[in-house]
Amino acid sequence: MDNTKKKYVYWEWRTIIILALGYALYYFVRKNLSVAIPAMEQELGISKIQLGVFLTLNSIIYGFSRFANGILVDRFSQKKIMAIGLFLTSLVNLLICFSPKLNGMLNLLDAEGKATMGLVYLIGSLWVINGYIQGMGVPPCTSLLAHWVKPSELATKQSIWNASHTFGAGLVVALCGFLLQHFGYSAWYLCFAVPACISLIGVPLIWFGLKDDPSEVGLPPVETFAENGAEVADSGISHTTITGETYKKIINKMVFKNPYIWIIAVSNFCIYVIRLTILDWGASFLTEIKGLDIAKAGSLLATTEIVGGTMGMLLAGWLSDKIFKSKAHRTCFFCTVFATLSFFLFWRTESITLSFVFLVLSSFFIYGPQALLGTSASQQATKHATGTANGIVGIFGYASSVVTGILFGAQAEAGGWDSVFPIAIAFGVVGAIAIGLMWNAPADGYEKLNKVVKEIE
Repeated sequence: MDNTKKKYVYWEWRTIIILALGYALYYFVRKNLSVAIPAMEQELGISKIQLGVFLTLNSIIYGFSRFANGILVDRFSQKKIMAIGLFLTSLVNLLICFSPKLNGMLNLLDAEGKATMGLVYLIGSLWVINGYIQGMGVPPCTSLLAHWVKPSELATKQSIWNASHTFGAGLVVALCGFLLQHFGYSAWYLCFAVPACISLIGVPLIWFGLKDDPSEVGLPPVETFAENGAEVADSGISHTTITGETYKKIINKMVFKNPYIWIIAVSNFCIYVIRLTILDWGASFLTEIKGLDIAKAGSLLATTEIVGGTMGMLLAGWLSDKIFKSKAHRTCFFCTVFATLSFFLFWRTESITLSFVFLVLSSFFIYGPQALLGTSASQQATKHATGTANGIVGIFGYASSVVTGILFGAQAEAGGWDSVFPIAIAFGVVGAIAIGLMWNAPADGYEKLNKVVKEIE
């Protein structure tokens, strides 16, 4: 291995590790609310419908933010956008923690200590703002990975980064469950304060530890490295030298007029219905229909995320590159089918043990497409448009919160959780059909990109 190759491997893994740690911390100040929900219901008197509106607006704004920031990271510094976002989202969580302290000024609590509509609106508004800021996390990660990882290895290594989702969500669920069990529901605010303080550690790590492009450390474009270390031809376009007109034409051809991006987006909407149902309402339906206490529910959700989710996405990434020849969309089809089946079996079983098994399996299979639909979008759009492509996919994914937040919150309140599960399962079936339409698609869009570049020239 020559010095250039060694240097590339070092920077590749340095980037993957820092991105994984940084994005796990984003989840610390994003998925903490789901565990705090039962405590906020009891202590503040906030209803499921109100909380569902928070979750829905947060996710919709998050989806649009991913699109907006996806466009930005295709043109500006990815690491700076990510670091600034982590700082701001931590700050918003601290504001939520201290929001009841403003009661004397704003009349936020009634005589019984329950939330007035003023506090509901304040916390809701802050959580919506948090949704936009959270959208500054994924676009820099997918863009940096596409710039530092070879296309033939992107599914495997992006799945390794994607494990940060499950570790971040799992650890914060366990942490908040412990805080509520130890200090009681009256300490719900700790679910925002403690994760926020931990997350601030990642800001300097991201800002000073990452580089936006291999050229910043004297390395050639990553796609020029073949499997044997030799150099191969690339489009000749650098991330730092794309002109405005060239950029617009590439984005138009590789994203907006690319049917594969829209198929991926629709499938992402459907798989996110199941994913967000578990993440946002998991603590609620485990305590209400499975009879678990909040600490056990938190531990169970943490296990499904860390064990099931991590193993699922890593295996899915490996299968995509090694068995399906980097055609990540084929792996997504099988995962979506089995995720839907596992969630159905979780709903229908009365055994706590089997419920645990099927919930772990649900996460195991959900996190295949959760990770690889974004990878597939990056492959089809190429590194020059990955931020924008994943922004569109992200909008569709988090637009599903209209279903999981408002609809499922109201449905659970009116008819119980048994009226919610069939709807989520139906979306899983639609998602499998959608991604199945892409079965014969190529592994990536670089051949198409070369044609686009020739047309521009």
